[in-house]
Amino acid sequence: MTRENPSRREMCIGIGAGLMGSLVFPGSVLSANPAPAKSRKSDLVGAVRHTLSRKEDTLLDIARTNKLGYVEMLAANPGVDPWLPGDGTKITLPTGHLLPSGPRQGLLLNLVDQRLYYFPADDGSTQSYPIGTGQEAWDTPRGATKIVRKKRNPSWYVPKSIRKEDPELPAIVKPGPDNPLGQHALYLGWAAYLIHGTNNPWGVGRRVSHGCIRMYPEDIKSLFPQIPVGAPVTVVSQEMKTGWVNGELLMEVHPNLDQNVEIEKGAKPTPTLIPEMVYRVVQAAGDKAKLIDWKKVKKIARDRSGLPVPVLKPTLDSNKEPASKT
Repeated sequence: MTRENPSRREMCIGIGAGLMGSLVFPGSVLSANPAPAKSRKSDLVGAVRHTLSRKEDTLLDIARTNKLGYVEMLAANPGVDPWLPGDGTKITLPTGHLLPSGPRQGLLLNLVDQRLYYFPADDGSTQSYPIGTGQEAWDTPRGATKIVRKKRNPSWYVPKSIRKEDPELPAIVKPGPDNPLGQHALYLGWAAYLIHGTNNPWGVGRRVSHGCIRMYPEDIKSLFPQIPVGAPVTVVSQEMKTGWVNGELLMEVHPNLDQNVEIEKGAKPTPTLIPEMVYRVVQAAGDKAKLIDWKKVKKIARDRSGLPVPVLKPTLDSNKEPASKT
């Protein structure tokens, strides 16, 4: 393990102390206009959008229709009743995502934002899908592995640990509507861990599995034929992401793994600091670090909405005349 640079530590503590005050600055999100997924050359996939709920809608319905997970919908819409959002309620769709740090090849999964990012080998557009991950006692592993085989209509060979938890389960669950693997499975180099469909789509975007990665049936059906055996897979856990889009530095913060569980249970998430947040924002800003709006950074970190938000103060374009005052 590499030792922390003292100057880096001092900088984080010094600036971070200033962020612990009670300052609040109203943040802003990206344009709500729909936009196609960006190419892999961009740090952003998709764009944040909005919709109006109908009387019969739940946030679960809206999430699946828009390829979103349950908890990310809750985080982006605090105060909205997930079961009765109401007719005509404005719903934020967190369909814009900054890419996590990691290799831009194969599959990159972030356990915190509960999404899978696929980088096609032909340099095509990056794809993003919501996933369900391991519950508290059955964490999904992190690190690098690969796809070792693929199977349509897989059988589920129930691990002894799960049968011990539920003795009524058979040793093997054949393909069919009762099979929790759904109709498609991608087997990882980690024994007993898979990326698969599900017969319970409402588990997507939640920490409810025994460590495997669940996808909506329609999503893995689309992804399955694109993924070759041997494709690299990297699993990370990053609550904070930054990236540059059209000259803007964006910051995106999600509920961490513990807060994720709290939000799903309907509880207010316990406030917590983001490790080395100040240092990371400064590093991302580079020579524009003096333009960082620290009030906005603090608000983003506190809200943990999962929405990408610009964090630099606006500057006048030197090639344009300033707007006249009226």
